Amino acid sequence: MSPKMKPSPLRRIPTAVWILGFVSMLMDISSELIHSLLPLFMVTTLGASTLMVGLIEGLAEATALIVKVFSGVISDYFGKRKWLAVTGYALGALTKPVFALSSSIGLVLTARLTDRVGKGIRGAPRDALVADITPPELRGAAFGLRQSLDTVGAFVGPLLAVGLMLLWANDFRAVFWVAVIPGFLAVLLLIFGVSEPESHATTQRTNPLVMANLQRLDSRYWWIVGIGSIFTLARFSEAFLVLRAQDSGVPIAYIPLVMVLMNIVYALSAYPFGHLSDHVSRYTFLAYGLVMLLAADLALAVDGHWSILLLGVVLWGLHMGLTQGILAALVADTAPADLRGTAFGFFNLASGVAMLIASVVAGWLWDSFGASATFLTGAGFCGTTLLLLALNAKLSQS
Repeated sequence: MSPKMKPSPLRRIPTAVWILGFVSMLMDISSELIHSLLPLFMVTTLGASTLMVGLIEGLAEATALIVKVFSGVISDYFGKRKWLAVTGYALGALTKPVFALSSSIGLVLTARLTDRVGKGIRGAPRDALVADITPPELRGAAFGLRQSLDTVGAFVGPLLAVGLMLLWANDFRAVFWVAVIPGFLAVLLLIFGVSEPESHATTQRTNPLVMANLQRLDSRYWWIVGIGSIFTLARFSEAFLVLRAQDSGVPIAYIPLVMVLMNIVYALSAYPFGHLSDHVSRYTFLAYGLVMLLAADLALAVDGHWSILLLGVVLWGLHMGLTQGILAALVADTAPADLRGTAFGFFNLASGVAMLIASVVAGWLWDSFGASATFLTGAGFCGTTLLLLALNAKLSQS
């Protein structure tokens, strides 16, 4: 290799980021093996009502939202990221046998809430750790890579669940026991594969929530929080892609492939776009992502051939790849190093609340006015966010 040639960006990304990506992938495989089947298990095996399923899922997501903020703050206060992340992943892994052993809705609820507490604990410290160990010039590539590996788990898990259910004649509990393996492998990989950066672990910390520290999260950071929240209002839950597939007449057996397709596109695009964002304005890529989401919403609003549905799903995956890792990189870019955990916590909280609101509104629109109204409203939020990005660019130049 010529002395002037630099190693490829993938080789320059710290090994610990790769490991964190594989940890996310293994835990996602473990979780999706269960979560893709859990509603059916609760209804068909435990006799739960649809209302109970919705209540459990709502409580679970609300729990994760609350915990996310506090875990980020704690990681900043103690100057430790890794062991909070280990705690979060360990809680998630420990819930997997409980699902397999559950004989009542109460046990399922306990396991689901504990799993979401684990997710809330690990999210902000893990993202802050990625920022801590990655050089600024590789930040977009690093977050894109972690997101790509995480998303691989999001489609491998359901595919594996379908295959095992066919192999074992719909034995839910047997599939749930398989989920234990990747869950515990994720925890072991994190414990032995990632080290806390010395410079971060030895820095003295103060309470991140005192006013003097909160004021250090300046307008650039809060702008990202606001943009991320409005962005989330525009895209709502991917569950509506599944509902749209069903509404479009796709056979039930093939409907899960809609999410598989979306996640494959997402996984393949997140790293390349993250890498490019290290060399071009990240805001430019956010704008491209919004255009992709706008096009996806318009395609999904059309009552037409199944090929139009697939086009909308592919565009949705591209918008995820264009934006999710880049939003994380922007949070890291705009937050002081010793407040990154807190910054990711507030960002995740705001985006999560926006997702809950968006999904409720989308469901109401769907029931009241039909599927097209839901996706057209999403397109309207896309246009609003694009105008805000343009305003930000104009103010930055003035």
